[in-house]
Amino acid sequence: MKQGKQLTHPEPKEITLARVLHALSDPARLQVVAELANGKERGSSEFDCGLAGSTLSHHLKVLRLAGIINHRKEGTRCFVALRPELDKTFPGLVTSILRYGKRPRRAPAALSRRQRAR
Repeated sequence: MKQGKQLTHPEPKEITLARVLHALSDPARLQVVAELANGKERGSSEFDCGLAGSTLSHHLKVLRLAGIINHRKEGTRCFVALRPELDKTFPGLVTSILRYGKRPRRAPAALSRRQRAR
């Protein structure tokens, strides 16, 4: 099958902690990464995020430009997988973020009178 035009990815030395953390700060992108954490490649339309295709494409682009995922085109289909270089550059980072993201959240503390008055 003919491969489509491949998208650009940052070189491993261009991957920064700030970009990775920014990309992982969005719940939809975090869900995509969690679904890719098993190490297998998935079709870009196989994610069950409840998002419009264009919105999901935007999130995949942010993850790709941050150096978190590889994006590969094959014909009319697109496939994504986590980049193995990411764990070499920041060992355990993604695993820790995913583990923390699964923790139950505590209820926010009650607002003080001053905060309520604003």
